[in-house]
Amino acid sequence: MEWTDDGIVLGIRRHGESSAVLELLTREHGRHLGLVRGASGKRMRPVLQPGNTVRAVWRARLDEHLGMYAIDGLTLRAAELMSASHGAYGVTHLAALARLLPERDPHEDMYLRLEHALDDFEDAGGAAAHIVRFELAILAELGFGLDLESCAATGEMTDLIYVSPKSGGAVSRTAGAPWADRLLPLPPFLRESEEDHGWSDQDLFDGFRLTGLFLLRHVLEPRGQGHSDAREGFINAVTRARARLARA
Repeated sequence: MEWTDDGIVLGIRRHGESSAVLELLTREHGRHLGLVRGASGKRMRPVLQPGNTVRAVWRARLDEHLGMYAIDGLTLRAAELMSASHGAYGVTHLAALARLLPERDPHEDMYLRLEHALDDFEDAGGAAAHIVRFELAILAELGFGLDLESCAATGEMTDLIYVSPKSGGAVSRTAGAPWADRLLPLPPFLRESEEDHGWSDQDLFDGFRLTGLFLLRHVLEPRGQGHSDAREGFINAVTRARARLARA
């Protein structure tokens, strides 16, 4: 068995003296593990860091085996990501989200979303918006997508400012007015184009509150899990980074 694919490093754990088990989210083969020999060497250490994109050749005698990886670096962004606290927390949290996907099940759209998010992580607010969108995409990929395109009550497609915490459907301003205190805010950056950078701290908080509720209810709690510590660390790091920027 052999294939070649691009993959994003999610994590690595030591195996023996010099080898390691590498976990990738690959473009065509999903979340996939393999053994890398010489992983602790000077040449491979910088390549096998979370957040990097690599070219992987996987070989095994049988498909169900762990197999061996031969790895070459493509985009080595890990050092830059780890230079900021929001980057370090963000990469860790994105990896935790990617691990919610079934192993060896192709999810090319999630691979592309993850790569796009990691390539645009310099600005803390932009990174936060990417992660909220990634959490929404994970929900959809696992069968729990939110309907934010039209009003759950009237079918209207404009002036959507709320989300029902029960159905996960968007609600328009007029339809939601009588129950505004029971509805979740739908932040503008989830309603408008990705190029719109006019988000506020409250918008980002509302986005994390929205995705966090449905991730817990539908994905994490049924597995006996909660949100990763990295998620809270990321949100706090973004808040601090934006506060420093506002004072500058």
